[in-house]
Amino acid sequence: MKALGVIPARYQSSRLPGKPLKDLLGKPMIQYVYEAAMKASTLSSVVVATDDQRIVEAVRAFGGNVVMTKIEHPSGTDRVAEVAARRDVDAVVNIQGDEPLLDPLMIDECLNALVESGGADLSTLKKSVGEEAYQDPGVVKVVCDRRGRALYFSRSLIPYPRTKTPDFTVYEHVGIYAYTKDCLLRLSTLPPTPLEKIEGLEQLRALENGIAIQVAETRCTGELISVDTAQDLEKVRAILEAGGTRH
Repeated sequence: MKALGVIPARYQSSRLPGKPLKDLLGKPMIQYVYEAAMKASTLSSVVVATDDQRIVEAVRAFGGNVVMTKIEHPSGTDRVAEVAARRDVDAVVNIQGDEPLLDPLMIDECLNALVESGGADLSTLKKSVGEEAYQDPGVVKVVCDRRGRALYFSRSLIPYPRTKTPDFTVYEHVGIYAYTKDCLLRLSTLPPTPLEKIEGLEQLRALENGIAIQVAETRCTGELISVDTAQDLEKVRAILEAGGTRH
């Protein structure tokens, strides 16, 4: 399978403008993500998709591949789809540009889940979490059927432990996606769906349109931080300074 990794990187951010270019020990954040993606064994190529010339110049400065996309895209998925439509590939992995501690193994796990799913056109990851995350709406939960297909994603606690059986486990959704090219292009044409708008979760658009999502449990144990604020950035910087994940 010929697979393309796309890292959508938008300059404007309401809470942290210029986020992809924020400095982390002498390198822009987007460079950490790019270098991690390049270490994934399942990707044929990697490209940053952006809407800003400053990001184009920064990526080229460290030797990365980058393309300019339309500025009006409402989501990263739409930006990724624009790039994928012009490429001769079988599958596409949407890699979040604000996760500088990303483990390359996650990319391989996600893509392998798609390949081995037996018919799903979209795949993603999950990891188990403890009680501190149960009531946190910032931690998106996922429940799956016996084949590992997603039944639902929610900011609420699912499943609710009315009876706390030995099988009770809460899984957090890890926001990396692999799509067949056809699935990605179809998703980019679909309008937002009711549950998607209620929960504020784009992946529900796929479920509401009958698209099967294969979910694999990641073996990676490192902390994966999405940088949304200056505080998140300082937390990542502290981890790197202490000798944490480096790419």
